[in-house]
Amino acid sequence: MILARVEGSVVATKKNPRMTGQKFLVVRPLVINSPAAKELQPASSTLVAVDSLGAGEGDCVLVVQGSSARLAADDKDSPVDAVLIGIVDTVDLGKTLLYKAH
Repeated sequence: MILARVEGSVVATKKNPRMTGQKFLVVRPLVINSPAAKELQPASSTLVAVDSLGAGEGDCVLVVQGSSARLAADDKDSPVDAVLIGIVDTVDLGKTLLYKAH
């Protein structure tokens, strides 16, 4: 699983028929740079993930990729590589709170 922050959305009017009705979000993975980290750091790249949870811009989310994404999308034959599977409330590292939803 990948921790990520929602940065935006993608609209595609022409797409694979299996993707009709799907919401696409641009997410940026978040990393923990050290065991003593005080905050989550944004990674340098982004990816597009299918959202079935209703996440919004700025939300911290859990993303799965690959075969796990197809299973999470409830369609093993869909052309999905990344799916949001959770909207994060908090991230704790040891006794340090790295993220708390508003």
